[in-house]
Amino acid sequence: MPVSAAFRPTGACVLYFTRADIEDGALSGKGLELAWAKDPVDLFFLEIQGSGRVRFDDGTVMRVGYAGQHGRDYVAVGRLLRDRGILPPGGANMQSIKDWIRANPDQGRALMRENLSYVFLKELTGPGPLGALNVAVTPHATVATDPNYVPLGAPIYLHKADRSEVDGLWVAQDTGGAIKGPNRFDTFWGAGPDAVAIAGGMSASGEAFILVPKGAAGRALPQP
Repeated sequence: MPVSAAFRPTGACVLYFTRADIEDGALSGKGLELAWAKDPVDLFFLEIQGSGRVRFDDGTVMRVGYAGQHGRDYVAVGRLLRDRGILPPGGANMQSIKDWIRANPDQGRALMRENLSYVFLKELTGPGPLGALNVAVTPHATVATDPNYVPLGAPIYLHKADRSEVDGLWVAQDTGGAIKGPNRFDTFWGAGPDAVAIAGGMSASGEAFILVPKGAAGRALPQP
C-alpha cells in the first residue's frame, strides 16, 4: 500500500507523489487498483468521506474504506470556492460543489487538484467502515475528532448546535485529515440518500462537552 514518503536511491526521504502525479499515472502498473470509477467527481468526494460503496454495472456492490493517506495537507475545496466568491457563504455544500465542478470541468479538475490530500482505499468485507479504534463506526453515534485534544473512545455531548440533528451523545471513534484542532467534530451519518443529504450540507456551530470519569476530572482540576 502506498505510504506517506518515498526513498530515493541515495537514501533521502522525500514527500510522496502529489494528487496530480497519481492521477496522471505515477502508480500505474503496480496492481493497486480496486475498481475503476466512471465519475472522477464522485471518486474525489468518496476520498473526502473516507468510505463508501462502489456499484458495478451488474448491480453488485463493493464496500470500501480508508486505507491510508500520502502525507500531504488537506485543502477544503468548498472554502476555496467561497473565498473566491464563486459560491455564496451558505452555498458550499457537497452537492453545490459537485454541480459547479461538473459545470466547469477544466476549472473543476484544477480545483480538485488543489486539495493536496490523496486518500487510498481498501475493500471492506466485514463490519465497517472501521474507525481509528479499528472498530466499526456507527451512524448517528460516531464522531471523528483530533486525538491531540479529544481522547479516542471518549463520549462527547454536542449541545445547542445550529443543526439540531447533531445534538446529543456521540463517541470519539475516528480521526480525519481535515479534523484538526480542539473544536472540530465530524459526525458520521451512514449510507443512503438521507445520510448524503445531511452529511453533504453539514456545517454547524455549538457546544461540545467531553465526558470523563469523576476521578479523572478531579485529577485534571487545579489542586488547592
